Amino acid sequence: MKTIRYELDNGIATITFDEAGSPVNTMCADWQADLTEVTAQVMHDCADIKGIVLASAKSTFFAGADLKGTMRLQPSDATRVFAEIEQTKKNFRTLETLGVPVVSCINGAALGGGWEVALVGHHRVAVDNPKIQLGLPEVTLGLIPGATGITKMTRLLGLMGAQPYILESQLFSPREALDLGLVHELVSADGDVTLALRNAALAWIAAHPQSRQPWDTKDYKIPGGTPANPKIASMLSVAPAMLKQKTRGLYPAPEAALAAMVEGAMVDYDTALRIESRYLARLIVSPVAKNMINAFFFDLNAIKSGQSRPKDVSRTIPRKVGILGAGMMGAGIAYAQASRGIHTVLEDVSFETAERGKSYSYKLTQARVDKGSMSPYDQRALLDRILPTDHLSDLQGCDLIIEAVFENRELKAAVTREAEPLLAPGGFFASNTSTLPISGLAQASTRPKRFVGIHFFSPVDKMKLVEIIRGKDTDKETVARAYDYVQALGKLPIVVNDSRGFYTSRTFGTYVMEGAAMLSEGIPAPVIENAAMQAGMPVGPLAVLDETALSLSVHVMDQTRADFEKEGRRYTATPGERLVERMVKEFKRPGRAGGGGFYDYPAGQKKHLWPELQARFEKKPTVAWDLQDIKDRLLYRQSVETARCLAEGVLTTAHDGNIGSIFGIGFPAWTGGALQFIYGMGIEAFEKRCAELAKRYGAGFELNDATKSAIRQHQPTY
Repeated sequence: MKTIRYELDNGIATITFDEAGSPVNTMCADWQADLTEVTAQVMHDCADIKGIVLASAKSTFFAGADLKGTMRLQPSDATRVFAEIEQTKKNFRTLETLGVPVVSCINGAALGGGWEVALVGHHRVAVDNPKIQLGLPEVTLGLIPGATGITKMTRLLGLMGAQPYILESQLFSPREALDLGLVHELVSADGDVTLALRNAALAWIAAHPQSRQPWDTKDYKIPGGTPANPKIASMLSVAPAMLKQKTRGLYPAPEAALAAMVEGAMVDYDTALRIESRYLARLIVSPVAKNMINAFFFDLNAIKSGQSRPKDVSRTIPRKVGILGAGMMGAGIAYAQASRGIHTVLEDVSFETAERGKSYSYKLTQARVDKGSMSPYDQRALLDRILPTDHLSDLQGCDLIIEAVFENRELKAAVTREAEPLLAPGGFFASNTSTLPISGLAQASTRPKRFVGIHFFSPVDKMKLVEIIRGKDTDKETVARAYDYVQALGKLPIVVNDSRGFYTSRTFGTYVMEGAAMLSEGIPAPVIENAAMQAGMPVGPLAVLDETALSLSVHVMDQTRADFEKEGRRYTATPGERLVERMVKEFKRPGRAGGGGFYDYPAGQKKHLWPELQARFEKKPTVAWDLQDIKDRLLYRQSVETARCLAEGVLTTAHDGNIGSIFGIGFPAWTGGALQFIYGMGIEAFEKRCAELAKRYGAGFELNDATKSAIRQHQPTY
């Protein structure tokens, strides 16, 4: 066997998972075949077997499904996949119904299919290490736990108790699993854990010569009751509606998981397993599952493993970081740093402003203290790491200084010239600009090689993405150090090359301006906003423009016009940009912070669309439209711009584009990101639809040959 070792010694059958040539164990095709073979061997030897030990030769217990194999599946493979799932379950069922004790020795992470392997054991022993993760993350990948996970977790925890771990993919540590009754025994993480696990397993086998699963006993009842229980029935009656509200019907996995839980709870154990298999077989070959696996497994792992980080540069983490500007962005960065142990100097023109910036961290931490999730001691330690100041000299010796001042080229240049000399030897300087080209800002620096863009998203404490922008002179060491800094904050770095708006702001701009353009065409604002939500965007384009400030968009346009004039070019505003300018300059509607924009914000009441929109813009549409066109325009426009960034070299990898679009601008997760949206649909189908949209709605949807070539060049293979 290629993935499993089998030994029978003194009545103990040890099944050790050890996939050849892989750092982890997976449910690959070889493993499935080997499991069938080892199960047959156990049946052959059953007269001599007193107990079975399930163990791993890897540093983790079991990683789960073979996701590369999953990505290669086609819809026509569903029947074969169903049969394979059923065979795996048959093997599991054979092992756990022999009557002899089965013990799972969990030496490391057991996620997804790995946790389902662990659940084969009547007794589960784990290493007491809080870093070990256990559980069922399948729903986050567009799948469901289909190798007994739903059926067993429901029967172990009950319909209500199992929901967070199945529908929300909540993971747990070994000690949490012990409290839940999912793990029965812990061994110390110190010393030889392999020996400790085996000794615990052998002791339990000796003490329990006959064992069976709880649901195989005569007096077994599902904790909390079945769907026939009136209390459970009343909660389940609203669950589908609540789930639909959350998923908007775009994510089939949570709905399938809930259905499998409820339907399985109404039938016997073996029938429940078949129900589970049917739902998984349908999901695993679906486009949504492939999109989400690509984004949240392959692309996310590419970011975390540093595939976009320059190679051959040693890792460093700054000990002291200065922030210029204590506004909302600077204050958020200060909190992110201090919460990760980085000493922070928060500088502004007045001490009062700097102190107010620090108070943001107090507000965030006090909420945690009040909930009991943070001790007052830890709060004080965090706050002590932030030094508010109005003295530039306090920045002396910083390993990194980040300017987070207003989006004005002259102001940014002035603070750069003032603060850069205070850097520690070998230190580097960063701008938090969201739109201004880094190469232009670096002209104010005496060390442009050590000047980089580090673009945070607001609110910093909640947004995980950070965009690192490489200027034309930025060296690879500076990019690598910026990458390390972002990862030290526990955030996700993507690396892009310099351009106006970089990647995220540029692509985000196409979304909001396409929405504004539709309004200028006479399409009703409620239709635009609701279509965006139905497509999976978190917020409608008009609402987003209000939140980010229409006046800021106009400021960026004015700055761009001025830059174009200096270059001898003329800037032509798009229909959406012209409408936004009218909103600010003609109707005095600068956005939420300025009292109102596309929406009104009455005190103490829910926001609502500005009533004047209908009279001023919602005239007879200049072009015919339907709901699908509107949804497509909002998604395709962003994907087209992302592909253009790829063709122009702003983006250099598909994973940066996908993760950047999902975590930075809220591109729907069901698509797998702005580029996976193309690949999931099929390149030819995408190009055809773009041509249709370009013909009806303009050049924003056109794909030139270079863009088409870039799309094909970066298509992932598995």
